[in-house]
Amino acid sequence: MKRVRFAPSPTGSLHVGNALSAVANREFGDWLLLRIDDTDPARNVAGGEEELLRDLEWLGLEWDEGPVRQSGRRERHLEAAAQLGERFDGTTLVREDGTPTYHLASVVDDVDFGITHVIRGNDHRPNEAIHRRLFEALGASPPEFVHHGLILGEDGKKLSKRAEGATVASLREAGIPAEAARSYLEELGLPKHDVHYDLPRIRRLAIEAIGAMSDDELAERAGAPAALVPALRGARDLNEARDYARSILEPDPVDLPEASRPTLERFAELLGANAEAHALIRELKAVGGDLKTVRLALTGRERGPELWAVVQALSREEALRRAQRSLPQR
Repeated sequence: MKRVRFAPSPTGSLHVGNALSAVANREFGDWLLLRIDDTDPARNVAGGEEELLRDLEWLGLEWDEGPVRQSGRRERHLEAAAQLGERFDGTTLVREDGTPTYHLASVVDDVDFGITHVIRGNDHRPNEAIHRRLFEALGASPPEFVHHGLILGEDGKKLSKRAEGATVASLREAGIPAEAARSYLEELGLPKHDVHYDLPRIRRLAIEAIGAMSDDELAERAGAPAALVPALRGARDLNEARDYARSILEPDPVDLPEASRPTLERFAELLGANAEAHALIRELKAVGGDLKTVRLALTGRERGPELWAVVQALSREEALRRAQRSLPQR
């Protein structure tokens, strides 16, 4: 059995590079430990653990044990340090304040939880040698170390957490469906070399994810009535889907010029004839109607979902009311 662990520090929302490690461990391992590496108080952020747990759950990532906090295992770490001394091969194992360092705590926990494979980014490669020696000094066989490439920004350097879409929280806030973010990370797998972050690829996957959602699921995630789903189908992300829904449910007020009257009167006639939404728009276009005028009358906006879908989402009475309300007063 391949026993792996994902061990983030509680520093806030997960960087996509850390999320890559999380997904890689889950895909590779048969058993996954979630460990919170909080031995360095200076790095810990208030609420940071809650943020990263939310990110992992949003990504649909499940673990078999944990979260285990290293701070709760201090006595065990110091017990191991007593065998090795406060310094080992020139590496500090216990700080002056009596707290264990990352190197000591990480290896002791990997030993105690029977970790067979350590999968992490290339930035940890320099730690492998000292960790191997610590495993051996503790009488344990070192696990297999697998280091994957890092996610780089446009400048070729490690992706900054401040860059667009660089954290899981920022992807969620941008309306990217979790399925799209997870699919992107699964596509990367365990890259041998560093890779440039491809946010446009995530956006394409977002469109595919929305297209694959059932009507009920899309309605729920957009916070919209099921009747609006056809109008939401063209959205590129969930934020846009929510915005489409708002434009139909809560139209912006608009005052149209006199030149809009012929189009809106013809639109009202077609509505009165109970024309089907697709056919209504085709007929209106065929007689030279200004579809932009109709969109403004119904939603108060110049852009949005397919116009036929807006018409279909509204009752005939409501569509008529909006058309008449937006007509210029004589």
